[in-house]
Amino acid sequence: MPIPDYQTLMLPLLRFASDQTEHTVREAVEVLTSELQVSDEDRQELLPSGQQPVLDNRVGWARTYLGKAGLLENTKRPYFRITQRGLDVLANNPQRIDNNFLLQFSEFVAFRTRREKAATPEPDVGEHAEQTPNEALEYSYQRLRQNLAEELLTKVKCASPAFFERLVVNLLVEMGYGGSRREAGRAVGRSGDGGIDGIINEDKLGLDVIYIQAKRWEGVVGRPEIHKFVGALFGQRARKGVFITTSNYTAEARQYAANLESKVVLIDGEQLSQLMIDHGIGVSVVSRYEIKQMNSDFFAEE
Repeated sequence: MPIPDYQTLMLPLLRFASDQTEHTVREAVEVLTSELQVSDEDRQELLPSGQQPVLDNRVGWARTYLGKAGLLENTKRPYFRITQRGLDVLANNPQRIDNNFLLQFSEFVAFRTRREKAATPEPDVGEHAEQTPNEALEYSYQRLRQNLAEELLTKVKCASPAFFERLVVNLLVEMGYGGSRREAGRAVGRSGDGGIDGIINEDKLGLDVIYIQAKRWEGVVGRPEIHKFVGALFGQRARKGVFITTSNYTAEARQYAANLESKVVLIDGEQLSQLMIDHGIGVSVVSRYEIKQMNSDFFAEE
């Protein structure tokens, strides 16, 4: 089954802890994965940042919220166990435990009130009812990033050939290719057909070279264009190539490139804009947030 949201996990987690022994979130995740029949594919799903499995994050937040309501308590790092209040709740055989259910406990109300005073949006409102605070933040970030990528690609498609050349050169240098901008600029030049091409060093020592071709195309790039690119690659005695387009590639073109003996990387418009964001090309930082968590080792007494 799909991964339940963190509020749906509250009751199974509390039942898991009902043996009154100490447990870790890792133990809870393993047991709930089996109990809820979460598939291996869903179990491996990560948050957008790729830093944590979604299930681990949701179980962790379920534990946090149950703890704020006094149904679970932390013992020693990183263990928790059920409280008498938690046992009393289970004795009443609730059908569901969620944030609305936890509002009957003054400690949880105080916790929510502190969050509201801090202007921290709750994840259980409207369309984000199933999201933990981490998920709400990360998915919001991804939406902002995707909007920015679309704006960048629109600008790139409207840019002049000279501007497009500078953009590609700057991007390649920021990615670690071609040495200096002057060296890369000399290597990558206009081809006269609406695109640019050239040979660029793969590393600063010039131990290997890469053939580059970049085109501001609106139409989808098919296999014939990639076939011609490969021919040019061999003609330049290059074993590696990067084809950059502002549009996209057909499935046949991607399959052809994937089966080549030489290494040919296809970068479409979406990937181009994402690389620009990753390497700071055409973008600037407006705000920066650091996500911190408690360092339990700091509080561990010898």
